[in-house]
Amino acid sequence: MWGLIPAAGRGSRIQPLAFSKELLPVGSRREDGGERPCAVSEYLVERMLRGGADKICFVIGPGKSDIIDYYGGGYGAASIAYVVQPRPAGLCDAVFRAAPFIAPDEPVIVGLPDTVWFPADALAALPDDRLSFLLFPVERPELFDSVVTDDDGAVREVLVKQQDPPSRWIWGAFKMPGHVLHTLRDLWQARQGRDEYFGTLVNAWLAEGGSAVGVKAGERYVDVGTLNGWRAALQVLDSARVETTGRAPREAELGRPAGVPFAALADAGPGRTP
Repeated sequence: MWGLIPAAGRGSRIQPLAFSKELLPVGSRREDGGERPCAVSEYLVERMLRGGADKICFVIGPGKSDIIDYYGGGYGAASIAYVVQPRPAGLCDAVFRAAPFIAPDEPVIVGLPDTVWFPADALAALPDDRLSFLLFPVERPELFDSVVTDDDGAVREVLVKQQDPPSRWIWGAFKMPGHVLHTLRDLWQARQGRDEYFGTLVNAWLAEGGSAVGVKAGERYVDVGTLNGWRAALQVLDSARVETTGRAPREAELGRPAGVPFAALADAGPGRTP
């Protein structure tokens, strides 16, 4: 199973940074008896591995080689590959850059690398044989892509950043078999690639007789693409750690250690500290 991570965006909402936004330190992790900062994208990678992915593909821009330096050729038991998106051209363009490498019968998970969400094993609730969305309840769905479903979970419509949407459930990740990915790419190309957002393409797919399901297995979702989102992510991780361990985290577990610059943390790959 593939895990596909679009990572070619500039991250303008949280700039200036000395590195790609996907490497922004958020919290920390213990490894090999020590503790090191954790890049925000690692949360998604780990959740994809829990969901069954054994191959990860980052779609990166030409100037984002620091992601290659950070992750190298693998993470845990998963192999990592890279595809270049020449310029940021929307989620659809990024996702379909990797389509030639995905077999028709192989499932693929797509997630956003600047998000932190719980439960960590929620991707396991998505089926392998159809287009499915992992849904999360949020207070301000107008800032995201709200998903409208019927009582059986069938997706009726995806509302892209629409004011006062009828559903407070947004998608945080989605999954599909490779042949559905290829069919969606063909539809996108037939529409002259005008769909920047995946939601508008899905609406066209539904109008042509396609189907999708929404799975309300998500509980907490944070977009870390802004400074306020970064702070919120630390609070969510703090809360999750207290729930699972029964103790409050030490200060070093909530952000970068004192005296270590962000640029130095960006140079520290998985299992390494600066």
